[in-house]
Amino acid sequence: MVTGVVRELEELCGWLGTITLMPLTRLERTSALILIDLQKGIVDSVRPAVERVITNAAALADAFRAHGRTVVLVNVAGGAPGRTDVQAAGGSRPTPPEGFADLVPELGADPRDILLTKHRWGAFTGSDLDKQLRVLGITQVVIGGVSTSVGVETTARSAYELGYNVVLATDAMLDRDPVCHEHSIARVFPKLGETSTTEAIHAALEQSAPH
Repeated sequence: MVTGVVRELEELCGWLGTITLMPLTRLERTSALILIDLQKGIVDSVRPAVERVITNAAALADAFRAHGRTVVLVNVAGGAPGRTDVQAAGGSRPTPPEGFADLVPELGADPRDILLTKHRWGAFTGSDLDKQLRVLGITQVVIGGVSTSVGVETTARSAYELGYNVVLATDAMLDRDPVCHEHSIARVFPKLGETSTTEAIHAALEQSAPH
């Protein structure tokens, strides 16, 4: 079963290269990077397909830091208490193993980063992230991580509704379900913001830097 999922994810990574993305309009100097749930307990279950996502996410984090931009590293340590069909079918939630919420070392957490532990799908729900970003004067957020249709999409929806300009780094995100991933990128994200790539975002960072 796991092998089948990994194979589908690897095929999906190939499919991502065929998506036609609109050019990124611009990257504002008041932009921040938000990386969702790139933690050991989640990504270890989808290796090696997630390796490229981690590499791209880490490259974005390094680039944002190098340009003095805000980086937000988000992990998850719980979920909403409401009853769902998925929970009913699978029974109670298992206790996460030790180290489940630890961020992957590739992200190279920096003392300047905002570290946020969430207990819902989205990074804004039940947290003070919006307040922290407002204090810093942030007007635009670039989002990546896992999973595309859950943590990433929920965070993007909230950011859009809160009035931020949203950029989705499509090659720095992944989903266990390739169909959900494709739906988010092709159908949902264009309504919430601009879809782009790590390379294009990095280039936009260079262009927006003061000279």
